Amino acid sequence: MIGTRKGLFLARSEDRATWAVEGPAFPMNAVYAVAVDTRRESPRLLVGADSEHWGPSVFHSDDLGASWDETEGGALRFPVETGAALTRAWQLQPAGADQPDVVYAGVEPAALFRSDDGGATFSLVEGLWDHPHRPRWQPGGGGLCLHTVVPHPTDADRIVVAISAAGTYRTEDGGKSWQASNTGIQALHEPDPFPEFGQCVHKIARNPARPDEMFLQNHGGVYRSRDGGETWETIEDGLPATFGFPMVAHPHTPGTAYAFPLVADAHRMPPEDRLRVYRTTDGGDSWHGLDAGLPREPAYSTVLRDAMCADDEPPAGVYFGTRGGDVFGSADEGETWGSVARYLPDILSLRAARVP
Repeated sequence: MIGTRKGLFLARSEDRATWAVEGPAFPMNAVYAVAVDTRRESPRLLVGADSEHWGPSVFHSDDLGASWDETEGGALRFPVETGAALTRAWQLQPAGADQPDVVYAGVEPAALFRSDDGGATFSLVEGLWDHPHRPRWQPGGGGLCLHTVVPHPTDADRIVVAISAAGTYRTEDGGKSWQASNTGIQALHEPDPFPEFGQCVHKIARNPARPDEMFLQNHGGVYRSRDGGETWETIEDGLPATFGFPMVAHPHTPGTAYAFPLVADAHRMPPEDRLRVYRTTDGGDSWHGLDAGLPREPAYSTVLRDAMCADDEPPAGVYFGTRGGDVFGSADEGETWGSVARYLPDILSLRAARVP
């Protein structure tokens, strides 16, 4: 699934080498959130589409994109008493396999919603909305958005979220209560460089095979947690820059994660003007660039926070899409790369999975 500034494209492959691309669905809608939910007997595709005319909405498909359903009145709505209105869905995230009907949505203004019917309808997670920090949360450059939801793969009560620019919060009681979890993460724009909250976290990824191991891309800084997000430590050796947006954990192998660095917040281009993914295989102690098969000519495009992902195959496939409209994929965990799609609109979100 490829969410772009001008609609959704679907790329299909039998071998992860040759791809057929179709679309766009939802033309001229900005698709910030996509998900492939493979927990059901029939896989469900989920899309958060943002129309400049009709506003934001969530759609789902149970026939791999042949048709789409939209919940009457909208799947995502703030309760009237909150006084809030939905700007967009930034994240649609299925929960663990033990909760096959649960889907989470991270939205703007920053809030978490939960669905118990596979994404057809959602309800506000009031424990986070009522958090005493919320009135003091400040927006990042993209708005005040809850853009990342990281459920624990085997413990339904444990969830970590990231909010720009409020930082990381976690719950261990299924969303009833939440704690700021930013210990060790720097906030470059704050008078106190290590505040309780206020960090501009760009992305968090959890390693499914070792779920207390997490990786984080900050607005300047790359971090690791080994205690489920309670504390964080810097892991930057081998990276050419510490600014960037995406962070992807390997679906099987502990200690392995992928990042796409940019020179700086004021210079959002790849180092050396080259498309290059960086991988760690030792939990962040070292990083190494991977670019075999990627274009050799100068490249100046950004990869956004949700425009990089991995599939669940052995060996794992890794994919990224650029703001220049190109999607690249690797079927061998990043060792070599090939083209998935070219010349699409600005790519905002990306997900890959094996489906029947």
